[in-house]
Amino acid sequence: MSLHWYAIHSHPHREESLARYMTEKGLEVFYPHLKVKPVNPRARRIRAYFPGYVFVRADLEQTGASLFQWMPFATGLVAFGGEPAIVPDALIAALQNHLERLNRIAAQSPADQFQKGERVEIESGPFAGYEAIFDTRLPGRERVRVLLKFLGERRVPLELDSRQVRKPTSSA
Repeated sequence: MSLHWYAIHSHPHREESLARYMTEKGLEVFYPHLKVKPVNPRARRIRAYFPGYVFVRADLEQTGASLFQWMPFATGLVAFGGEPAIVPDALIAALQNHLERLNRIAAQSPADQFQKGERVEIESGPFAGYEAIFDTRLPGRERVRVLLKFLGERRVPLELDSRQVRKPTSSA
């Protein structure tokens, strides 16, 4: 028995369906994807890392390559010179680790690093360079509210994209 990883070509935007189908059939599958936070709440929350491809671990002597050619959502195995291309185990493991790290980072909001009352610096937009006080995260699209010192001691609330705010580089 010689199990190897193979890349299987999917129909456009059907990678997730193909991966689910193969998993239900008892095959070992790796569907490389990123978790995203779409602006539209009805949009897909998963984006294929390699659009049009899913990886499957199989023994082609047992299953036969034609199984993957006629499978729903698939157009067949990636092949060179008529021979299905074997994907090294080390490459699959490295991809899995890389995507796990990327998805862990993506799950964290840039605003998670700030505490209410903490000094922050606005780094882009019309208020770039100004210092403010972090107030709160706002629901929805990665927005935050900061309190900008304006006209003397008055603090004016300002809503910004969380990527526009950072911790100050130097303390005054």
